[in-house]
Amino acid sequence: MEISDFKKFGYEFVDWIADYMTDVADLPVVSKVAPGNIKEKIPSVPPIGREGMEQIFSDFKDIILPGMTHWQHPSWFAYFPANNSPPSILAELLTAGLGAQCMIWQTSPAAAELEEMVMAWLRQMLGLPEDLEGSIQDTASTATLCALLTAREKATGFESNEIGLKKPLTIYVSQETHSSIEKGVKIAGFGKQAIRFIATDDSFAMMPEELEKAILDDKKRGRQPACVVATIGTTSSTAVDPLSEIGPICRRHDVWLHVDAAFAGTVAILPEKRDILKGAEFMDSFVFNPHKWLLTSFDCSAYFVKDPQALIRTFEIHPEYLKTGQDAQVKNYRDWGIQLGRRFRALKLWFVIRSYGVEGLQAMVRNHLRLAEMFGQWVQADNRFELMAPINFSLVCFRINDGRPESELNELNARLLEAINHTGKVFLTHTVLKGKYVLRMMIGQRTTQEAHVRQAWELIRESAHGLGTDPGP
Repeated sequence: MEISDFKKFGYEFVDWIADYMTDVADLPVVSKVAPGNIKEKIPSVPPIGREGMEQIFSDFKDIILPGMTHWQHPSWFAYFPANNSPPSILAELLTAGLGAQCMIWQTSPAAAELEEMVMAWLRQMLGLPEDLEGSIQDTASTATLCALLTAREKATGFESNEIGLKKPLTIYVSQETHSSIEKGVKIAGFGKQAIRFIATDDSFAMMPEELEKAILDDKKRGRQPACVVATIGTTSSTAVDPLSEIGPICRRHDVWLHVDAAFAGTVAILPEKRDILKGAEFMDSFVFNPHKWLLTSFDCSAYFVKDPQALIRTFEIHPEYLKTGQDAQVKNYRDWGIQLGRRFRALKLWFVIRSYGVEGLQAMVRNHLRLAEMFGQWVQADNRFELMAPINFSLVCFRINDGRPESELNELNARLLEAINHTGKVFLTHTVLKGKYVLRMMIGQRTTQEAHVRQAWELIRESAHGLGTDPGP
């Protein structure tokens, strides 16, 4: 492609993206295609000759777009948000244009030093302890794997990288922990049987007394406790594990404490919500995702550690071709995680924080919290519905309960969810809490306003009516 064509289509693509961001609310939230529909429209062999960008872009709009689920839709209430924003998109364009590989300071000094500074900004914005230092990972799954590997090395005196595990280590998580923990445990070589699932209380938070019992029991059996993964904002219900009680237990038993706050960590930018971090002084590592609730395009995960040297010792390598004269003076982030190659992710964070300011980001989060509380009040006011978990942040867990036997309610709520999503007007997902099928209303998109939440609630009520349930007096 000639530079002149690049300019032409660059302008056209930006115009299309701007129109998409303006008009996405007019599209179905969830794609309506059936499995295989997209593949049928794509040739089974690659083109031999060049194809024009006009045709490629046309095929994008005709083939690809109908097969997309629109995460930036204002009526996206599923899973967790994966927000983008105009400043973040523009920064991604610059990042792609620069095409830099930011593995060490020398390969792009600005990338390394900007990452150091924006991570310091984030630490201040969340009110995290000053002794934490951070790096940007791709996802919380990767960051948690880094924590597990570092915990493994520390528990074995940094021997396992050299000789493997000589005795079994154990990892402690709540029954509500994210699935990435189990995957990380397997990848890190602990073995799936190393996981101890700790019981949760009525709010679905880890019970500290049960944690200590499990640790003591493992010690008696000759197993070595290595890591506790606590969660601030569990996936199913956004429960908050009590760090102020879990932390001292970890200290007493010399166990690494990793805190997964992938979604909910963002709320700590609000001074009035900093109590979720009570006990943060006990953390050895902490992760949250700006690509969820901080208007930063996927992927961008902020990972903090108390002891960077333990992290570096776990991952550092020193091949001759990567040695430079500045190594003793700078941070080479290749040694702060799994990947050698690194994207310039700090640039979009810098653009976002400067474009919105802390106050602008706080206003967005406060609005989402307000909308969730309002939705929860509507649920409680309709005698067909009930809340199924505390509303800690911007997730509302609820179900329909019209008085029929408990054995029938799971199937009824599954039908309700299907009916809601089938309309294409909103998108919700479900979970199971203590055996009960629960609908999740997650409010966190940049463009979501009160009108979208009201429309969703009316649709939910209409769908419930269509299943033969009617509000009482």
